[in-house]
Amino acid sequence: MRARTRLAIGAIGAVAGAAILTGCGDAGSSGTDAPQQSASGAGCAPVAGKQLIALQDDKKLQNSDNVIPAVNSKAANPQLIAALDKVSAALDTPKLIQLNKAVNEDRKTAKVAAEEFASANNITAGIAKGPGGDIVVGAANFAESQILGELYRITLTAAGYQVKVQQIGNRELYEPALVKGEIQVVPEYAATMAEFLNTKEKGGTPPPVSSPDINTTVTALKAEGDKVGITFGAPAAAQDQNAFAVTQAFADKYGVRTLSELAAKCSGSATVLGGPPECEQRPFCKPGLEKTYGLSVGKFSSLDQGGPLTKSGLRDGSISVGLIFSSDGAFATS
Repeated sequence: MRARTRLAIGAIGAVAGAAILTGCGDAGSSGTDAPQQSASGAGCAPVAGKQLIALQDDKKLQNSDNVIPAVNSKAANPQLIAALDKVSAALDTPKLIQLNKAVNEDRKTAKVAAEEFASANNITAGIAKGPGGDIVVGAANFAESQILGELYRITLTAAGYQVKVQQIGNRELYEPALVKGEIQVVPEYAATMAEFLNTKEKGGTPPPVSSPDINTTVTALKAEGDKVGITFGAPAAAQDQNAFAVTQAFADKYGVRTLSELAAKCSGSATVLGGPPECEQRPFCKPGLEKTYGLSVGKFSSLDQGGPLTKSGLRDGSISVGLIFSSDGAFATS
């Protein structure tokens, strides 16, 4: 559903060209379940249910992938940055979840969802006029990026620019276009972009520059951007990163709301973890749960990358916990 180029940044600095969860895992990569031999205890069997919730990452396994505007430095000026920052100021994760639901489940267009949000949150109030001119906002081929692109269009138009939203490819393609000024603005994700630029500059798998702390991540991101001619605005409170989801019914039955509680109460043979095949190797997925939280599971079910298979597995009671994106519309409560 989401053709994105981000998700599980390697904890040892691996973002391999900022592609995420690509390539095949070993056990489970054929779509079969791979037993975890170290699992002990009874565990927590799956519990079917429609409503999904994200378990709190209370030990900060994931890095801070907050939404943040990226701007060609030659096009950046105080009025343009301020207009983009109005979007950041209006967005938190629950609001981003509702926006994704409006498009992916309620079937509104990204343009309509963005315009309704802008009106309800009065995001154009007090925007100062800039020097004007043409601005191309890049938006990737998934709903969230398109919504963000439309929100940027709305605030930049209020600042006096002539704005077009243009669909872009993956980060390897659009980052050079942003640097060259062929596009001027792109909605980005702080930790993923920081590691992309870090890896592109240094090659190989350099030590990571991002962190679970957003201020540390943004400081590193801006330093990387300065090297290539990309300026960044303010990060939103909204995050779109790895999240481990369970059904509300599962959380209620076993009394879990955090990943620490999941590990303490549900390590064992009955617990089934679902996600893309690469989850078994990626340090922010199954290995991260084992190392950071001490979670052991009885089985890994090879499904997809935060998509319909994983969500269906949760809802129909095939898996206990599944990896999906923290801003997914499936977390919406209404």
